[in-house]
Amino acid sequence: MGTPGIEFEPRPPRQPAYDFPDTECDGWSTDALAVRFASVRGAEHRYYGRPRQDAARVALHQPTGAVAFAVADGVSAATSAELGAIEACRAALAHTLHLLSERPGPVDFQDVARHAARRLRQVARWRLGGQEPDPAEVSRLYATTLVTGVVRPDPAGPVVELCRIGDSGAWVLDLRHGRYHPLFGPKSAGDSPLIGTEVTPLPVVPDPIERTRLRLAPGLALLIGTDGFGDPLGDGDGQVGELFAGALAAPPAPLRLAHLLDFSRETFDDDRTLLVVWPHPAQEAR
Repeated sequence: MGTPGIEFEPRPPRQPAYDFPDTECDGWSTDALAVRFASVRGAEHRYYGRPRQDAARVALHQPTGAVAFAVADGVSAATSAELGAIEACRAALAHTLHLLSERPGPVDFQDVARHAARRLRQVARWRLGGQEPDPAEVSRLYATTLVTGVVRPDPAGPVVELCRIGDSGAWVLDLRHGRYHPLFGPKSAGDSPLIGTEVTPLPVVPDPIERTRLRLAPGLALLIGTDGFGDPLGDGDGQVGELFAGALAAPPAPLRLAHLLDFSRETFDDDRTLLVVWPHPAQEAR
């Protein structure tokens, strides 16, 4: 993609990381929605033998047909960022599914975020041998961004509800014109006292949490991605935007999405994760 990065054989992570494979992908469809996601280890982590610190999880809430999802990017300064990302995704997804079963209205994302933060504290407590960690200690171990939400089928078009903590992104892709419309603002310098980054990550839970709601009309797709995807995408007018606009015109095979996401481009070497939801898929997966 443009000027590629250097070619090399990836190194295995230097710590026990069997639960964090280099690449993950998944995909399936319901009568109303199609879902694909892929997460790949970036060139920097492959070169230096570090585990992938991105994570994604998605599930169908069968009683309502809603798709629930979570995408996280472990903050690189955290000691075990990869574990923070996957635990935040698991906790957010499990609690969202619980709320969908218990409450018919909008998802209480403040509650979802607090549940994910509690899970990070629980994992930190276990790591510290039962000692209660302070917030700064949890952050130093497991700080992570999080985008989580649901897509509910609706006769007028699926309804999307989502929130974010940190700087991971979300977009609506106009499939006809190949244009990307960001759902959250751009990155900005944060003021977190807990860890030296440009974001305020979990376990900090902003009040109120940043959230949005929209209807996904035919011809649009929802994209959720970490900054490993969002940074090279930019405003979507370059080569990366063109590549994915064409590839996502219909749901690709999960392995195809993972292959595309693993493009090589000079200076862009972060882990990359992308989750996509399409309404009313009309074509078979390629």
